[in-house]
Amino acid sequence: VCSMGNSTSQLYSALTKTLSSSAVSQHQDCLEQPDSARLDPIDPKDLLEECQMVLQKRPPRFQRNFVDLKNAASNHRPIRVMQWNILAQALGEGKDNFVQCPMEALKWEERKCLILEEILAYKPDILCLQEVDHYFDTFEPLLSRLGYQCTFFPKPWSPCLDVEQNNGPDGCALFFIKDRFELINSANIRLTAMKLKTNQVAIAQTLKCNETGRLFCIAVTHLKARTGWERFRSAQGCDLLQNLKSITQGAKIPLIVCGDFNAEPTEEVYKEFSNSSLNLNSAYKLLSPDGQSEPPYTTWKIRPSGECRHTLDYIWYSQHALIVNSALGLLTEEQIGPNRLPSFNYPSDHLSLVCDFSFNQDPDRLL
Repeated sequence: VCSMGNSTSQLYSALTKTLSSSAVSQHQDCLEQPDSARLDPIDPKDLLEECQMVLQKRPPRFQRNFVDLKNAASNHRPIRVMQWNILAQALGEGKDNFVQCPMEALKWEERKCLILEEILAYKPDILCLQEVDHYFDTFEPLLSRLGYQCTFFPKPWSPCLDVEQNNGPDGCALFFIKDRFELINSANIRLTAMKLKTNQVAIAQTLKCNETGRLFCIAVTHLKARTGWERFRSAQGCDLLQNLKSITQGAKIPLIVCGDFNAEPTEEVYKEFSNSSLNLNSAYKLLSPDGQSEPPYTTWKIRPSGECRHTLDYIWYSQHALIVNSALGLLTEEQIGPNRLPSFNYPSDHLSLVCDFSFNQDPDRLL
């Protein structure tokens, strides 16, 4: 792994232990978390400065503003949740065919700094990522030293493993700030469809908020991609909802579900989440004038088949128990530019979604 700067890059020394491809090919072993507790904490400002040093020849990062949605009468600071499909490095370089994106823009040494810069800019309390294939050599060593507890669940048959010089399987990863939350329960879920195990996964963790004493569940998932697999995604969504009903004791525990669902709002799996007995709402609908419409896009790229502009990424939440205080606005078409994503400005083909949540203060509305 390349250094991220000059003399300050001892900060980044944890990343020199890159796993060999033979080690990561035994990817079920990846469920065992490495011990980064012995590593010194990192000051996020120092890491951000290192990232910016590496990126000094690139255009500056896009500016996005938070939109205030509700003034929640709460004495407690909100919980910031970030959802992001960061684009697996092996897929970006080897399979995804972003025809308008120069290969130079996809170099991991710089792209990882763009990803870290985005995370450091928004300082999420909880971070839900998909397509993570550099967990053990980048995200776990760094984010654990920034105070996060880290969990990774790889796909059983990751397409990254088909790419030469890959860095192991991609999967879902969940990170939360240890000072703010206590882990009560954690479940790695391999999703099923028509009673068959599939290649898609989810992580669901029950946390206790140290400030309020309140329990809530946070889940991250990445459903099956591509047109023609709508019924398959619907079955996966039903399976995930059944698991979450059990974990939340039938919605007694508030729930936040982040993910790349690979499904437009017209799909059945979206309707299943909207109409679930868990009483979920999609947070980013609240940015629309009527509060009922999803954003026009959360991913925008150009492939050999043409331009792909879709809304696929969501943050669902228990609308009886949680309030969305604010949400991060999306990039405009002008910011994204004619060559779309990823680019020298932005590291993924998916936009990050960020919301601030607070607990509903009315206990009678919790069920």
